[in-house]
Amino acid sequence: MIAAAPLSPATTSWFRSLDWERLLETYGVPLLAAIVVLLVGMWLARRLSNAMPRATSRMGVDPMLGSFLRNVVYAASLVIVVILAIGTLGVQITPLLAVLGTAGLAVGLALKDSLSNIASGVMLVTLRPFRVGDVVTIAGQTGTVREVRIFQTVITGADNQHTTIPNTLITAAPIINLTAEPTRRVELVVGIGYEDNIQLARDTALALMKADPRVLQTPAPDVVVYELGAHAINLGIRCYVKAADHFGTKVTLLEQIKLGYDKAGINIPYPQQDMHLYLHGKDGGVVEADALVRDKP
Repeated sequence: MIAAAPLSPATTSWFRSLDWERLLETYGVPLLAAIVVLLVGMWLARRLSNAMPRATSRMGVDPMLGSFLRNVVYAASLVIVVILAIGTLGVQITPLLAVLGTAGLAVGLALKDSLSNIASGVMLVTLRPFRVGDVVTIAGQTGTVREVRIFQTVITGADNQHTTIPNTLITAAPIINLTAEPTRRVELVVGIGYEDNIQLARDTALALMKADPRVLQTPAPDVVVYELGAHAINLGIRCYVKAADHFGTKVTLLEQIKLGYDKAGINIPYPQQDMHLYLHGKDGGVVEADALVRDKP
């Protein structure tokens, strides 16, 4: 354990020379009042900011707005409390406000990117391209919106990891809201061989979709020919489901269609190449030929 260094004789003499009684009479009460104002103000600021989500919820406003206002109100309240506490000490507030205004301008120029994030946050809350709980793709990230803060937006991905994205990146890029509507379309592209029966493939896929209770019958499921490809006839297998059932229905249908096509004898081709090798002997005759090489994707 390291012992504290003793005060020098000059410092000790200076402390003893101070008139502590006069200092306490002059500054004790204002200092105590400033501390009380600061503590009570911080408590009130926290209570007031925490009341914003409840107030907006009673008004039927989007919870995203309540969360954003909570952060803004708390930051603004702290600034007011600090100014009042300084004023309680006897410091003139008017010159202080002028100094803070000048300093705020300089800080604002230095932190223009942060101010842009605040402005973008206000745009997100005002225009509401998404709400808390929506599944979105923003700035290349896909997840569920958890909170819109003053500077960033927090989303949770499918792996339960939180991603914090600056608000300016969100407003500067396309926003894809995957759950804006109550239903979504499941769209699968499955290839069948040119020798296979298209109608049989269509009927098999339609039967599998109609047998799934998650598939909505309005709009009705359908199967169309998308493309006559180089290796297969590509079918578009489409149906509508509730937004929450999209992923589960998609992966289930993929598996069921593969099993159903196998059972019906429908081939799902894959790209392949036939390469013929001709080896010539010294006399120019063919020694070996016709080797098949398959190139799977």
